Amino acid sequence: MNKQARFFVNLAILTLLVGIIAYPKVQPFLFGDSSADASFQPQQRRALQVSGYVLSPVPVQEMVRSTGNLLPDEEVDLAFETSGKVVGIYFEEGTFVEEGDLLAKMNDRHLQAQLEKLQAQQRLVVEREFRQRSLLERDAISQEAYDQAVTELETLEADIELLLARIAETEVRAPFDGVVGLRYLSEGSYASPSTRLARLVRNNPLKLEFSVPERYSGEITPGFPIHFRVDGFLEPKHAEVYAVSPSVDDRTRTIRVRALYDNDNGLLMPGRFASVNMQLSDTPDAIAIPSEALIPEMEGDRVFVYRSGQAEAVYVTTGIRTEDRVQILEGLSFGDTLLTTGVLQLRHGLPVELDNVGDLQDYEFADAEEVELQPVHHD
Repeated sequence: MNKQARFFVNLAILTLLVGIIAYPKVQPFLFGDSSADASFQPQQRRALQVSGYVLSPVPVQEMVRSTGNLLPDEEVDLAFETSGKVVGIYFEEGTFVEEGDLLAKMNDRHLQAQLEKLQAQQRLVVEREFRQRSLLERDAISQEAYDQAVTELETLEADIELLLARIAETEVRAPFDGVVGLRYLSEGSYASPSTRLARLVRNNPLKLEFSVPERYSGEITPGFPIHFRVDGFLEPKHAEVYAVSPSVDDRTRTIRVRALYDNDNGLLMPGRFASVNMQLSDTPDAIAIPSEALIPEMEGDRVFVYRSGQAEAVYVTTGIRTEDRVQILEGLSFGDTLLTTGVLQLRHGLPVELDNVGDLQDYEFADAEEVELQPVHHD
């Protein structure tokens, strides 16, 4: 086959292939197929079935939950200030004692003997000072002689005071009203300042110590009321903050807080674990929506509302959060119909049809007292 014949054969094959490929696309125009007209007609979008709630005022409480420990109002380990033999213990374990009561005594016979000697000398020196003063008034002696008598008396009185202080070191007295715990010494044992006799505890009132996040440092101040629960007691207890730590713990980023609880009946004991609840704010007519209706995005949080048969996207500013609700500060108003189902399928302007519209007050929210609420901060 010569070159000219081969060229025409290749051209015919190429023309045939192009015709086969283009035939389906040009067939409707050549033969007037009605299906082509239908394919070019815009399809009407079908309305999406959704449910919603009409926004109405609902109460929202900002609660902070923490855990703490009950501490005694005062607590001290009782011990002697000197060393010696214990000759008397004058309390019973677990009993109430008053401030100043003698609890234990150490042998002080040698000190008592020295005290009697000094007191006998004191009587003589007092009489001598009296006579010297009488003679000085009649100019029978010099001022210097009288001053020596006064100095001798004052020195003797100082020695007696020092001895009385040493005798007091042999006694253990209650520094405040409280309950004495278990004792660790018996009569006849040798004790030193490092030997613990017993522990004295005052349980009324009780201190409740707990921690709160540093962001609440300006809101919780002395006088702030709190509620706490203790295992074994159904009713919550009430206490009042009396002190706040002036610094933040750099490891936990929390602040230590202490509150006082009037333990008049003595039912609670120090060392017990407590669950603390603090109500920072209470908004009775807030806008709160189910958390599943909120869509977080890069531009911000948004929700969908029903308006004129379509879903409309609205960007909102959030406030307090719980595990199932979010407070809305800006973007929504009372009376708006919030869409709560099919949120992931919704688009702005998408036709929707409401198959169920309820009141947001009927929505099953969790109890605010059982949920930890945290404010949300936006950059």
